[in-house]
Amino acid sequence: MGSGETSPTMVSVHRRLVDLIGRPDPRAVLVDTPYGFQQNAAEISAKARSYFLTSVGLRVTVPAGLHGGGDDDTDRALAALTAADWIFSGPGSPTYALACWRANRAAHVLRDRFTRPHGVVVFASAAAATMGRFTVPVYEIYKVGAAPHWLDGLDLFGHLDLPVAVIPHYDNTEGGTHDTRYAYLGEPRLRVLEQQLPADAAVLGVDEHTAVLLDLGAAEVEVVGRGGMTVRRDGRSQVFPAGATLTLTDLRDLVHGRSRIPRPRTTGQTPRAPAQPAPATLTETAARCTARFDDGLRRGDAEAMVSAVLDLETAVHTWAADTEEDDGTTQARTVLRTLVVRLGQAATTGLQNPDERLRPLVEPLVALRERLRQRNDYGAADGIRESLAVGGVQLDDTPDGPRWALRAVPIE
Repeated sequence: MGSGETSPTMVSVHRRLVDLIGRPDPRAVLVDTPYGFQQNAAEISAKARSYFLTSVGLRVTVPAGLHGGGDDDTDRALAALTAADWIFSGPGSPTYALACWRANRAAHVLRDRFTRPHGVVVFASAAAATMGRFTVPVYEIYKVGAAPHWLDGLDLFGHLDLPVAVIPHYDNTEGGTHDTRYAYLGEPRLRVLEQQLPADAAVLGVDEHTAVLLDLGAAEVEVVGRGGMTVRRDGRSQVFPAGATLTLTDLRDLVHGRSRIPRPRTTGQTPRAPAQPAPATLTETAARCTARFDDGLRRGDAEAMVSAVLDLETAVHTWAADTEEDDGTTQARTVLRTLVVRLGQAATTGLQNPDERLRPLVEPLVALRERLRQRNDYGAADGIRESLAVGGVQLDDTPDGPRWALRAVPIE
């Protein structure tokens, strides 16, 4: 999974994978290693466990001992990994995860899960970046400023002859004015990294809120979710959108550059991917709620404005379970607060156009002033104009006749 692993966008994918296990109450293990160095690691684990229980119906355990070099807890954790029907690992630091897994032998257990496949293994975000032969040290490059370089990955696809570097967050756009695609690398740094790959290797990019399902038994690859999978060699890319499938042989030939790019197959009339559209991201939901609020304000529809605010508040609460730190929650909360402030302003000033509300009072006075001017009674006419100005109505005489508009009245 490229991202969104504990968000509403991936619920249907998780449920589908759990159904593949084919047994009630499967043995499910969450590997917390990638974020194990963080002070709030326990809180992240608790949020993830709540997400899987509430949204997926899966009871998940978090074995201790996968952050160090080996002790009784580590042995028990490795045994739990070996016996698990379902393994999940997600956000954090790829570099930290690799170091721990090599020190505590978890790397060997994970490779065994792929060479002798059984059950389901779900790696997302930082954990997904460790799966290939090469791994991007994201924090070191993007946050610290290290020169672009690869680390040796877990090479979980080595027995499949897939020498790849898995890059999650492939279509990230958080940078706004600067390029944060390719797990925050951007195009210039990815070009540098591509030059360091051997001739038979490729980049395997997975977009945000997207999953690439590898069925090792059927030797098939399927793309599900909101985005796509990209196979990139020497700056040339082939994108497989959600709903596309290809064989492992097709993927292998693409990675090695041995054949022309195959035409993606779609899942047809009976798609294996969820038939319903993937849920909107939180950022998209915030934008849609803002548009609904603005439309309600233009139409003077207070109920529509309140509905938009409440729907955004519900979405923020729902996405609070996401363990990703870049899921748009902070931005969405800012949008929510802004809409609440604007709702309060509308309550103060009213939703009806004040010009329309005052028109029945102002226009007869303007007409009376014109009649007084025609009688050369300029004193009375000026008195009407001054009275209107005190009430916040500015009256201007134009070649086309008098024009009036409501102006703010200064507060003394």
